[in-house]
Amino acid sequence: MYSPDCGERVLTEMDHARLTVLKGVSDHPDLSSLLSLADLVPPAQVPADVITMHSRALIRDLAAGELQELTLCYPGDAVAGKGSTSVLSPIGAALLGRRVGDSVHVQLPAGKARDLRIETVLFQPEADAACAA
Repeated sequence: MYSPDCGERVLTEMDHARLTVLKGVSDHPDLSSLLSLADLVPPAQVPADVITMHSRALIRDLAAGELQELTLCYPGDAVAGKGSTSVLSPIGAALLGRRVGDSVHVQLPAGKARDLRIETVLFQPEADAACAA
């Protein structure tokens, strides 16, 4: 679980629509809260420094100082140990809609906690589509 501070979190209208019908979201109270409180924008208007679905970002573990590259994906696309994280995982739900420079406190299922900071967004589908247009 993460602190559901949803102010300033941005979702694309498309991500919101897809996540709203995703199986398992209703069992995830923090993600459900995000879906009801986040600022919704058309895909072409989402800032390039926001983590959206299928974004790839560098995330720093603040305690260890280590950087990790993560891709935020839907549960069926997540592959353990391959740098992808499901939006239904505590880390995935905490990162969705956050911006570069944001820090999040994530409570993991095994009782451990991690403090993470978004260092950079390496790829965002919406920004990539805007560049191609």
